[in-house]
Amino acid sequence: MISLANPQGEPPTLMSVQVGRIAPLGAKRVPSGFVKRPVTGPVHVGKLNLDGDAQADLTVHGGPEKAVYAYAASRYPEWSADFPEHAAHFTPGAFGENLTMAGMSENDICVGDIHAIGSTRLQVCQPRQPCYKFALRFDDNRMPRAMVRTGRAGWYYRVLSEGVLQAGDAVSLVERPNPDLPFNRLIAIVNRSQATDEELHKLADADGLASWLQIEARRAVDSRRETPRPEPS
Repeated sequence: MISLANPQGEPPTLMSVQVGRIAPLGAKRVPSGFVKRPVTGPVHVGKLNLDGDAQADLTVHGGPEKAVYAYAASRYPEWSADFPEHAAHFTPGAFGENLTMAGMSENDICVGDIHAIGSTRLQVCQPRQPCYKFALRFDDNRMPRAMVRTGRAGWYYRVLSEGVLQAGDAVSLVERPNPDLPFNRLIAIVNRSQATDEELHKLADADGLASWLQIEARRAVDSRRETPRPEPS
């Protein structure tokens, strides 16, 4: 395994674990599993979710490529600075994440990274794209746009090996198949649809990337091939 230790020599850790059942969300009472509660002790991680966790709209949430959602604890102070009126609510789990991570963020990972946490093996496969339920959670329509603008998206894991994890577990890098595809760059590409030809070719075949993003990259590659380049003047 490869150490993900920060400059102080401390490895990233799983700060807290959260799960949530489907319940009415916001003033519109929309069914959602957004609100998560902390779990103490060992939690089993299956192929589709953590024990005790659920998603309401499976057309856009859940599934093997959105099985576990992780978010960086270091992002919460940044949100508090941007939205002080919500500061009291910016605590682990507030963004609906299952895993709140200490000592690592989107800037420290690459597409397809495989992390060992407890006895699980989890693979970074895509960023979060916030929907209207994020706005409902805080009763603030600015929140989804702010997540897109800042790139503080968090990341979804695919579960490669089921197992057990708990708060306090170290996070180790087992494998990095795409060291030239930093995750923060993927977030920018997903949010702004601006990728170079080289990046599209890499994404089209990137080991571990969410399948829909691979398909989109291949379509974009094919489209650019079919588009004639202007003749030099």
